[in-house]
Amino acid sequence: MSRREFGCVIVGAGVAGVSAVAGMRAAGFEGSILMVGDEPQLPYRRPTVSKELFRGAKTPDQVRIKAESWYADNGVELRTGTRAIGVDLDGHAITLADGSSVGFGRLLLATGGRARNPWSGNRVRSLRDIADAEGLTTALDGVDHVLVVGAGLVGSEIAASLRSLDREVTLLEGAELPLPRLLPPDLAHRYVALHSARGTKLETGVEVTEVAEDADEVVVTAADGRRWAAGLVVVAIGMEPDLALADGLALAPTGGISVDWRGQTSVPGVFAAGDVASRPSSYVEEPFRAEHWQSAQNHGTAVGRAMAGEDVRFDEVPWSWSDQYGINLQVTGWPLGADQLVVRGELDGEAFTAFFLRDGVLRGAVTIGRPADVRAARLLVAQRARVSAALLADPSVGVNETVEA
Repeated sequence: MSRREFGCVIVGAGVAGVSAVAGMRAAGFEGSILMVGDEPQLPYRRPTVSKELFRGAKTPDQVRIKAESWYADNGVELRTGTRAIGVDLDGHAITLADGSSVGFGRLLLATGGRARNPWSGNRVRSLRDIADAEGLTTALDGVDHVLVVGAGLVGSEIAASLRSLDREVTLLEGAELPLPRLLPPDLAHRYVALHSARGTKLETGVEVTEVAEDADEVVVTAADGRRWAAGLVVVAIGMEPDLALADGLALAPTGGISVDWRGQTSVPGVFAAGDVASRPSSYVEEPFRAEHWQSAQNHGTAVGRAMAGEDVRFDEVPWSWSDQYGINLQVTGWPLGADQLVVRGELDGEAFTAFFLRDGVLRGAVTIGRPADVRAARLLVAQRARVSAALLADPSVGVNETVEA
């Protein structure tokens, strides 16, 4: 069998890979492109899995990143349901699970990750992709009470979706507050109240040591001996980056594929983008992986342009969002609990913005119901703007008008 050659091979058919194609073409790349992805579906918007898809509010066809025709229109050969299992750097080739190989001029690893779940069982589920959502919907049939392990973004969104489906929900979190990786304590308390108000029972400080099926129930046991039982358990304790190819290339010494400002790895011609990439940022002290949709999209676009030869330096202010119980949360920058907190509005209300200052410089913002505030704050964080705390607290003053001379 003769080996087919491509100007670029993209491993991973998520938003980072699709955005990289758009970036490459926009920057003038005219070579052939092959994109391979594990899942059988066309690339889709993954944030909908724990919300609209799971609730049945949208179908897979309604959450595609691009229409099927877009790939052909942009000169992309898309192979879904295909796994890449090896890379030969000397031969510039990718080996696929069917035993075939394809050659590449440039290689992009946009492999994303999988739900972390150390437990197994018919009534122990996780939620990362369309197949997970469909399986969980089936497993919910006849189940009244669900335990959700993990109160981060995905776990909190799953709890909210389950409540909308009239299920009793107990949400277990190892930290002392929900959303521990995203929100400083002052803001996390707001979500304690939100879960309670919507009927979700939140238990924090829970170090889960065992999840085991017992007759018609699943029993979750904590290190301190506490136990909970329900008809179904959903585990939402984060994702594991898919480093199978990267490990073989010694590209992931720190739990992510190490890249520079352009998305380039230590191997010439090999790039990484999206959730799997450990990248530098001037807003964070150490290289980090940003596990958020918007970041993967924008990083993919920038890396695609870099692969096409543009002089690109990706250094975006972090931004993320979440919808829970019909309330939209947005976070920008990198707020820390030690930062000076300035609140516009009331933290226990339906609309507020919390600004975070460090030595007088705006470092981040968290908002509910005030999207214009977070857009303005994001620009000021990028400028390292010194702002007036008194003006920030005044809702009659525009956020852009709080900058000190």
